[in-house]
Amino acid sequence: MLKQIGASALFAGLAAGVLAALLQLWFVVPLLLEAELYETGARAHFTDGYVGSDAGAPPLGDALGRHMGTLAINIVGWIGFGFVLAAGFALAARRGVAVDARRGLLWGLGGFTAVALAPSFGLPPELPGTVAAEITERQTWWAFTVVATALGLALMAFGRGTAWLAGGIALIAAPHLIGAPHLDRYFGAAAPELAALFSTRALGVSAAAWAFLGLAAGWIWSREAQRA
Repeated sequence: MLKQIGASALFAGLAAGVLAALLQLWFVVPLLLEAELYETGARAHFTDGYVGSDAGAPPLGDALGRHMGTLAINIVGWIGFGFVLAAGFALAARRGVAVDARRGLLWGLGGFTAVALAPSFGLPPELPGTVAAEITERQTWWAFTVVATALGLALMAFGRGTAWLAGGIALIAAPHLIGAPHLDRYFGAAAPELAALFSTRALGVSAAAWAFLGLAAGWIWSREAQRA
């Protein structure tokens, strides 16, 4: 079992981390670099009597050291997610649930829902320089949402009966009924189109990486189980 957990987490997490970093460099990082122009005041979208600005990001080659850090952080982070996923596989196996690539994909999509999609319903991915509510409040709500959504999905997936289903739905809904912390005014400096594109691309990259992580981890898990 430990070998299955280690192999699934390490190899699938490493591959998912590289994939996530490459997708971020292609789709997300240019938007971050462009947003930083607004954050520093080098570019302005809202000026006296005029709204509008040129589109375009600085070349990626101007920050190679930073991009290597992005790769390293992604590898470490996705290996960590891999261990969480593999631990879930182990708990499922103890309940007699076989894990393969197909079920792993579903687990990966569940991870995306809990860690990225559900929190973004209240706190969408934000560009650099975005003024928002106090960071501790946002972190607390985000953590509560992740845990509640993960537990809710688990109850719905493994519970039997209407009560378990209702409990899962209630847990998933609870953070959003409470509401995420927000300011009562808008202070965005960057173009709204840039902020919207950043949010959708960040979620899209996360979805692709989580799906790949689950698929790869499930496949490796099933292969190790067959060898054992």
